[in-house]
Amino acid sequence: MNAPSKPGSKADRDALRQDMTAAGCTLADIAVEMRTRFRMRPREAWRHAHGWTLQEAADRITQASTSGPGESIAADASLVGKWEKWPGPSSRRPSLAVLFAMADALACRIEDLLDLEDRRALPEADLHLIVQRPSAPEPPAPPVTPSSITAPPDPVGTDLVRLAADESATWAQWAEASNVGDIALEQLMAETRTLASDYLTSEPVVLFVRTRALRDRLFSLLEGHQYPRQSADLYVAAGYLCGLLAWMSSDLGQLHDADTQGRTAWLCAELAGHNDLRAWVLSTRSKVAFWDGRLRDAVNFARRGATYETTGTVAVLLACQEADAWSELGAQDEALAALSRAEDARAAMRGRDEIGGIFACQPARQENYAAAVQLRVGRPVDALRSANSALTLLHVQPVRAYGTEAQIHISQASAHLATGEADGAFEALAPVLALPPDHRLTPVTRRLAELCSGIGRPPAGSTAVVGLRQAIEEFCLESTPRHVALSPGQGSA
Repeated sequence: MNAPSKPGSKADRDALRQDMTAAGCTLADIAVEMRTRFRMRPREAWRHAHGWTLQEAADRITQASTSGPGESIAADASLVGKWEKWPGPSSRRPSLAVLFAMADALACRIEDLLDLEDRRALPEADLHLIVQRPSAPEPPAPPVTPSSITAPPDPVGTDLVRLAADESATWAQWAEASNVGDIALEQLMAETRTLASDYLTSEPVVLFVRTRALRDRLFSLLEGHQYPRQSADLYVAAGYLCGLLAWMSSDLGQLHDADTQGRTAWLCAELAGHNDLRAWVLSTRSKVAFWDGRLRDAVNFARRGATYETTGTVAVLLACQEADAWSELGAQDEALAALSRAEDARAAMRGRDEIGGIFACQPARQENYAAAVQLRVGRPVDALRSANSALTLLHVQPVRAYGTEAQIHISQASAHLATGEADGAFEALAPVLALPPDHRLTPVTRRLAELCSGIGRPPAGSTAVVGLRQAIEEFCLESTPRHVALSPGQGSA
C-alpha cells in the first residue's frame, strides 16, 4: 500500500488545480487557494496555478524578458526558487526587471506577486516605481471547460532528466532553510529553566498559563522546518515543558491530564534521543502514577528511568520515588534499599541538572522523601530526624520550595503524633496551615488527609488533636485543586 502524499505535494497541487479549473475558477482564484491551503509565497502559488516546474517557469521568464523592452534575464530553476522564497532564508530578492518578466510570464499583475512581507522588504524606490506604474488592461480570460483540461504527458528523455534535477533543486532549497536560529534556541531553553524554577515559589495556575504559552510556541516552530540538530533541541525543550505541565496538572489534582502530558513528553524525549529528558519524564510519570494509586507503575517508571546514563540529580530523585512507592505498598525492605540507592546516586552524581527547579533533587528534597518513607515503614524517630535535617538544608538553599517545605512540616507533625506529642504536631503544622489557598496543592492536601485519618487513634486524644483535625479539614476545603475541580470548563491543554 502506498503512503499518502504530503499536503502540498505535486499530487495535491495537480488535483486542486484540476478541480478548480473544472469549477470555472480563474488562475487568480487558483493562486489564492494554493497560497492559503499550502502556505506558499505568492510567486510560488502563481507558478503552481499554471502547473509549471521551476525550470518551466525559468524558461518562460527568460522568454518574457527577451520579448519585451528592458533588461534580458537568464533565469534557471535555482534562481526562480530563490526568487519565490524571498524574503525568507537562503533566498534572493528579485529585481524590478525580474518581477516585470515574472508578471508577463505568469499572466498576472506585478502586484499579484507581492504580499505585505515583500512590500516591507522592497527598496522604497522599487516600491514607488511599482505603485506608480500604470496597470495594463487585463485581457479577457479564455473560457475554460472541463473538456479543455488535459493531463500533461509524462516527461521523457531530456525533459525527464531536467525534471529530476528541478525536483532535487527544489528539495535542496527547502532543506537549507530554517525557521529558528541558535540564539532563539538558547532563549527558549532559558525561558524553560525560568519556568521550572519559578514553579517552586509561584502560584501554579498563573505559571501553568505561561508554560502552556511557551509550549505552544515550541510546537508551532516544530511544525515548520529547521536543521535536524535544531529540531532535536526543540524537542528537548518541548519535552521538558510537557513534563512541567504534567507535574503541574498532577499537583492540581488532574491526574488523567497529567498522564497525557507525560506521554507527550516521552514522545519528545524519544524523538530527541535525550537520556536526561527520558529520565526526568519517567520521574514525572512515576510521580503521577503514585498519586493516582498505581503504585506498581510508579515503581516501574522509577526503575526504568534509573537504567539511563544521566547527569545531575535525576537518579537521586528516581530512587527516592521508588522508595516512596514501595513504602506505600508496605514493602519495608525494598523501600529502605531504594533510599540507600538514593544516597549512592548522590555520591556518584556527575555534572549538573540541565533545567533545574522542579527538575532537580536538592538534598532537602531527598530528606523529605526519606522522612515520608520512614514514617510509612514505622520509624517515626528516624522520620523526625530526616524532617529536621530537611528543614535545615532547605533554609540554606537560595530558593525555598513551598510545596517541599509544607511536606517536611507534615512529616514532622506525623512523627510527633506517632510518638504521642500532639502539641508538637500542632506547632509543626502551623506554617502549613498558614499557606494561602493558591499554594495548597494536591500532595500537601493528600498528605494532610493521611495525617488526619490517623488522628483519634491512641495515644492521641487531647483537645489539641481535635482542634488539629478541624483545622486540617478547613484547610483542605480552600485549596487550588478543589477550586480547579469545581470550576466549569477547566482543563489542562
